[in-house]
Amino acid sequence: MAADPAPRIRVEVAFALPQRQRIVELTVPEGTTARQAVTLARLEELFPEVAPATFREADLGIFGKALRDPQRQPLREGDRVEVYRPLKIDPKAARAARAARDAGKGR
Repeated sequence: MAADPAPRIRVEVAFALPQRQRIVELTVPEGTTARQAVTLARLEELFPEVAPATFREADLGIFGKALRDPQRQPLREGDRVEVYRPLKIDPKAARAARAARDAGKGR
């Protein structure tokens, strides 16, 4: 008798650009990691304007909580893996620039 296949779980992988977003639903073997799910989602085909390395190297999170080690983080049923785009400017630097600009306007 053949062995039962590994149990499978349903997860989602989400990625967004300013003008559009996509959530890919997947059914993967139990034990699949967050990084593996991103690879299986084939986001580089859905977002050809984004460099493929972005998806291989991006920070990942599950339901808004950043993952320290996405290569080793196993997923659970119903998890939504989020692919975070790199920041264009450091948030502290952006706040400082706004404050300096606003100070010059007499605010």
